[in-house]
Amino acid sequence: MDIGLTSHFFAVCFQKGQLGHGDMIQRDRPTVVSGLSKHKIVKAGAGRSHTVVVSDDGRSFAFGLNKHGQLGLGTAKNEVESSPLPCVVSDEVTNIACGAEFTVWLSSTEGSTILTAGLPQYGQLGHGTDHEFNMMETWPRPKAIASLAGETIVKVACGTNHTVAVDKNGFVYTWGFGGYGRLGHREQKDEWSPRRVDVFQIHFVLPPNAIVSAGSANSFCTGGQLYMWGKVKNNGENWTYPKPMMDLSGWNLRWMDSGSMHHFVGADSSCISWGHAQYGELGYGPNGQKSSAAPKKVDLLEGMHVMGVACGLSHSMVIVDRTDVADRLEQLEIYDGKGSLEGIFYFRIYPLTDVEPKEEAVATTKQKPAKRGASKKRKASKASSDSDEENSDKEKEAQGSDSDYSDDDGEEEANGKKQRTPRRGRGRGGRGRGGRTGNGKASPVEEEVDLASLRNHSDSKKESTWSIFQQFSSLSSHNEMLRKTFLITVSNICLSFTGLCILM
Repeated sequence: MDIGLTSHFFAVCFQKGQLGHGDMIQRDRPTVVSGLSKHKIVKAGAGRSHTVVVSDDGRSFAFGLNKHGQLGLGTAKNEVESSPLPCVVSDEVTNIACGAEFTVWLSSTEGSTILTAGLPQYGQLGHGTDHEFNMMETWPRPKAIASLAGETIVKVACGTNHTVAVDKNGFVYTWGFGGYGRLGHREQKDEWSPRRVDVFQIHFVLPPNAIVSAGSANSFCTGGQLYMWGKVKNNGENWTYPKPMMDLSGWNLRWMDSGSMHHFVGADSSCISWGHAQYGELGYGPNGQKSSAAPKKVDLLEGMHVMGVACGLSHSMVIVDRTDVADRLEQLEIYDGKGSLEGIFYFRIYPLTDVEPKEEAVATTKQKPAKRGASKKRKASKASSDSDEENSDKEKEAQGSDSDYSDDDGEEEANGKKQRTPRRGRGRGGRGRGGRTGNGKASPVEEEVDLASLRNHSDSKKESTWSIFQQFSSLSSHNEMLRKTFLITVSNICLSFTGLCILM
């Protein structure tokens, strides 16, 4: 992901020092990188866990993960560099691009207009080898690509493990990982050195104002219209050579970028997006469709002049000209750097009323008729609950990749299923509730109540609810109504706790 900046450099992620603040503290809003305050940053690129910038005087600085030498510092002795350090390149850097674990610099120095450093595993550095016998060998010193020494490279874009470049004559070169046909050579073979894409040298060459972009598994360029190749759609056949995107014929495409499987384009006075998305990265709004196989306008930005777009793995950013649309921009929701409920905070609450205490079996032995009626009601409730859960499971299976969350969410889901298990009533008999035998009939011996187990269950519920309460109480003021509703729910749960303690 590459972003052009005009003044101070800001950063908002953490973990591997990629913020450049000299520490590993998480920032929830843009913060000026003090180590770059003396420089005017005009270009920036971000890889999986590293950041590289370029100043207006042609110098380059980098910070973050340096395990494979992707910072271009000349050494990988320190795996993490949390403060900006100068890259070992000339003072004539014009642009940069970052892949997952490698970096490409463009320079105005004759004979070495493109340099690379980092992980050479799939040949993405372009030096004629993928280091097959030592694929994880670091390449910490930026090195000019020898096979392009006679060419002047003017544009470059990086995918996760592949590179796309354009020379001053309009020829397109690709190299690196060839899966899904993302290199455009009609095959899926890896390329260790730059190779020209024959489509653009046989039929035509790209104009000087062409745009090149690379997603995680695809590549794009403009030449009168948009051309795409690689894994273009989540389902369907891969394009192993450049093909025109007919849906965008006639548009004046000025900006574009790609994320994992979604794409953003700035064209004329519109912003267009499409692809497979899960977290609203297409910009269609909370009530709009989640994904789109065909390019579609972003209604909120219609009529605005797009000055730049950038896509991350699961988010998008757009820069627009404020002229004549300042009033419309004021009406858009403003992100204040504070957490919100949507997309960040997920939880489930299982009140004690859903856990049916077993002491009913011994406490109501003299009211067998009423007990049978209650049992029938519980059976009907159980059958309805099982049916709802089975339908819910089928819906989740049908949604497929929409349920792919982080590892923490997966653990939460697993814990949720474990907590729901007692409510499904599948006990020792394999059918019905725990007090039944294998054939589903009631056991002649009533079960005794395990009060210690019930108290432990109650304690775990208290701790879980208190943890949720602490997180929820930190929400910002614009979620006041949700917070009040939650507090009422917590109060009802506390009353249930009190009633249970009295029964004990």
